Amino acid sequence: MKGKIIFFGLVLFFVVGFASAQTKVPQSIISRTALVKKYHTKPELENLQKGPLLELYIERIKVLVKTLPYIALVSKPGVTLTDLGIPEDANNTKALTVQSDSMNAFLEVTVEFQRKMVPYADKGNLISAILFYEETLKSLNTLGEN
Repeated sequence: MKGKIIFFGLVLFFVVGFASAQTKVPQSIISRTALVKKYHTKPELENLQKGPLLELYIERIKVLVKTLPYIALVSKPGVTLTDLGIPEDANNTKALTVQSDSMNAFLEVTVEFQRKMVPYADKGNLISAILFYEETLKSLNTLGEN
């Protein structure tokens, strides 16, 4: 009886492992998290304290950094190499992975710096920067539609 339970347990383990190995999701060129959920107006931002403004500022930096290097290929998240007709071979996949890892390391250092320095920024300058980033992101959403 014990042997049957172990056998069926191992079979189940291998079936689940094999099934999950078959469902490999292709890596997006622009991270699916590179989205702004809400754009703001100047009066909305003026009603916020510096803490929430800093978070908005950092969020917009992250989206821009995850988007700008790729605008010659694509300007929206979720597009894969295959979607663009680029072979998804080992070299291209590795290049995309290395780029993604480098970008994440850069963002980690940048966000740490922003959290230390931007609280000293003038609130008006912070609001202007957020609005500038948001306008840039809006224009990226329409890139290639002209």
